[in-house]
Amino acid sequence: MQRSTLLNLHLKLSFMTNPKISRLIKSLESKLETLELDGAKVLSISKKTQTSLQTNPGEPASSPKDALIQFKNEVNQCVKCGELAKSRHSVVFGAGNAKAKLVFVGEAPGHDEDEQGLPFVGSAGQLLTKMIEAMGMSRKDVFICNVLKCRPPQNRNPNPEEIINCSPYLWRQLDLIQPKIICALGKFAAQTLLSSTQTISQLRGNVHDCRGFKLICTFHPAYLLRNPTDKRKAWDDLKKVKAELEKSV
Repeated sequence: MQRSTLLNLHLKLSFMTNPKISRLIKSLESKLETLELDGAKVLSISKKTQTSLQTNPGEPASSPKDALIQFKNEVNQCVKCGELAKSRHSVVFGAGNAKAKLVFVGEAPGHDEDEQGLPFVGSAGQLLTKMIEAMGMSRKDVFICNVLKCRPPQNRNPNPEEIINCSPYLWRQLDLIQPKIICALGKFAAQTLLSSTQTISQLRGNVHDCRGFKLICTFHPAYLLRNPTDKRKAWDDLKKVKAELEKSV
């Protein structure tokens, strides 16, 4: 598709409020993004769309981005969890900077994430974006992913077998990115990364060792939307994250 055609399409559709049109735009953005990751030269139809794996121009062929793209192609074929493989629309690998110093890890994709193939794009994702911006950063500076790469039906909690099946993918992502800090969002991410049964309230507030990575736990954005009074506690956690990042410079 010609670049001018894409831009004209965006300009025409951006003024329309039909939800179906909005979903079409987001779906097309995701497809274009995937093509770009596979090496095609395409133009995103939205300035707000972040490339799935951001790196610096001219990075060598053996870069973290190349390694993540190759790994993403592998993960996209996963059928370990039969129920999830049958019900999913997309495998939500993760998005952001392949050389990020900070990685956010959530629980599992929701409906919007499953539709678009990108992590944290629904209402919880909008709040996470604001949290990141409050730290003086943007989504293109960090990497965002989940413990599970596929949406559990009806957004149910991940079951232990699914976590066991998917955890190696998460650890491989972290090994490839080599972040300075991991921020676990919510109980499932924190308990998985720390092999713990403690609650998120017990785990937050400290800097943990996570297989050599520094890890700080905080509440999941979806929880904060339901319990806004805990946003101050979450901000305290993010200030710890920021302080640890500044130490690593």
